[in-house]
Amino acid sequence: MIDVQHWLSALPPGVIYLLVAGVIGVESMGVPLPGEIVLVSSALLAATGVVEPEWVASAAAFGAIVGDSVGYAIGRRGGRPLLARLGRRFPNHLGPAQLARAEQSFARHGVWAVFFGRFVALLRILAGPLAGALHVPYRRFLVANAAGGLVWAFGTTYLLYSVGRAAEHWLKDISWAGLVLAVLAGLGSTWWLRRRAHRVASVDGAADLEAAEVPPGAIGGQSSASVAPAVDPVRAGNEL
Repeated sequence: MIDVQHWLSALPPGVIYLLVAGVIGVESMGVPLPGEIVLVSSALLAATGVVEPEWVASAAAFGAIVGDSVGYAIGRRGGRPLLARLGRRFPNHLGPAQLARAEQSFARHGVWAVFFGRFVALLRILAGPLAGALHVPYRRFLVANAAGGLVWAFGTTYLLYSVGRAAEHWLKDISWAGLVLAVLAGLGSTWWLRRRAHRVASVDGAADLEAAEVPPGAIGGQSSASVAPAVDPVRAGNEL
């Protein structure tokens, strides 16, 4: 990430804003790119005065919202065959296992998977195309997509910017320590959401396993074989 930051610092501010929007936008369409690394590096540059934080955040939000919308349109047109082709092309990122987990998140949590997916690497890539392939209503998708993109872009940028400025002020003679603190703050900004997403996934998996272990004929803790057969009252009366 330090190499990315050093490389970006040699570019004009306008080019950096375009790169932030472009990389995050293409990533949101379903192509695995280091969008979060580019955003974190640009936010740290904003703390040193190379770029403006509001423009970095705006570029990131624009790329996220537009990229997810384009990915939604592509997924809606291409459907599941498109997701299968992407899985063959990027097996380590979009293989069958990753796609199954993302689809399970959509099935259980609906458009909230789009919002929280902005903070999780896998769902950040798959949210748009998968929502389109599953025919999620676009209005609901757009609301969750825009909210997640804005919170992620502005929250990450300004958190890193604030920490970087404080570190530069108090740790002028220990620049590496300021960088470490800024990076840790950036990672911490998404830690809680990622932990929550993984916890929900493990709980869902445990529930599915428990349901699969119940015998198909079990009713109220007894098997179907132990249920007494029904008695025909008419026949019983005739026998008496």
